[in-house]
Amino acid sequence: MAPPQHQEPIPVAVLLSVYNGATFLNDLLTSLKQQTHTNWVLLWRDDGSTDASIDYMQQFALDVGIQRCRQITSPHTHMGVVRSYATLLQDTPEGYFVAFCDQDDVWFPDKLERGLKALAVTQKPALYCSRQRLTDTKLRPISISPPLPPNPCFQMALTQNIATGCTIMLSPPAVHLLQDSLSPPKHILHDWWAYLAVTGADGIVITDNQPTLFYRQHENNAVGAPALFMQRALAALRRGPWQFMSIFRDNLAYLAKQTYLSAPNSHVVDALQKVLSQLGLIGRWRRWCMLKHSPKLRRYTWPEQIIFRLWFLLG
Repeated sequence: MAPPQHQEPIPVAVLLSVYNGATFLNDLLTSLKQQTHTNWVLLWRDDGSTDASIDYMQQFALDVGIQRCRQITSPHTHMGVVRSYATLLQDTPEGYFVAFCDQDDVWFPDKLERGLKALAVTQKPALYCSRQRLTDTKLRPISISPPLPPNPCFQMALTQNIATGCTIMLSPPAVHLLQDSLSPPKHILHDWWAYLAVTGADGIVITDNQPTLFYRQHENNAVGAPALFMQRALAALRRGPWQFMSIFRDNLAYLAKQTYLSAPNSHVVDALQKVLSQLGLIGRWRRWCMLKHSPKLRRYTWPEQIIFRLWFLLG
């Protein structure tokens, strides 16, 4: 009998865009070194920091070795968070899984291991995401982020983003899908972009309702994480229908140009664009009919769903 072959650990590219993150970087980098899954490489780029962020990153490279901490230096200009992560994705090696990483979080030791185990069930483009343990700047617990829906689909992805970027992991087919897609739209962040792409291609989204990290809440968050359903609903009310529906229409226009959409999802995009172009009472009536006959075009919680339906009808 031949001896069992040793199986190499799955390679993961951890993507980190750094921008004036020196205050919290050391905590994050320490948590990376404590991961139970050890076959990872950190791909990072600085987006124009004026603090000591680069010094922290260079010291980390000395600690773990330059092969495990590789700086992406082109382009040198400030790009913003979305384009910065899209650039890092383009530099991801073939066949690697990807984990998005924020500079101010602290990962639980089994974060990578849990994500990889979840993604191993399919060869399709797949996205894994989890809840977060919300904390203040000193990592004192505040609450836990809202529950995640099981088996989210493309129509759900159109109405809201449930995949928080710092928790996302992507399978190699999902990485390839994003690398081959058009540049991400400027009006949404990289996490919603990934969520729309994977579901649009009939990939799989795996949600984990156990937290995988400490998610700091502070005034410099790119996006905060209101913990309560009603807080999120009230925030949507304050924004009003026009801002939301502007983003909704922009997402549809962006997706209509993509080649990866499955035929049914392409039909959904076409139908939504058509009904939203119709004005007056007839337009409102046809929007209502679409909502009535599209049960998957919904948000996860009932307060958010009520507001979505209102905005869809009015905006």
